[in-house]
Amino acid sequence: QVQLVESGGGLAQAGGSLRLSCAASGRTLSTYAMAWFRQAPEKEREFVARISVTGVKLYYADSVKGRFTISRDNAKNTVYLQMNSLNSEDTALYYCAADDRPRNYIGSTEYTRRSVYAYWGQGTQVTVSS
Repeated sequence: QVQLVESGGGLAQAGGSLRLSCAASGRTLSTYAMAWFRQAPEKEREFVARISVTGVKLYYADSVKGRFTISRDNAKNTVYLQMNSLNSEDTALYYCAADDRPRNYIGSTEYTRRSVYAYWGQGTQVTVSS
């Protein structure tokens, strides 16, 4: 089993940046596809970004495309989410998630579903002030 711990959240001004980290322990992340989700108050948890095992394939929600970048460092067992041009709609609790049965999702958006991911962190809060 893998344990995930997110960090890097906090308060940012609109237009600012934050970098989230997701550190894993228990098992290496090198065989997992990884993703970030977020949940705003009174809203459902939503997909933000996904990175393949090799880091070659990247997927983003339309709402963050061009502003957020997901990356991974398998040597450090860590996944990152660089968030730029933040706005108030980015305010949420951000979760890291691991997919232990990664596959190609050509022509499918199934990777946006929470059920795809077997392991979750506890979340890190991001608050953007306008």
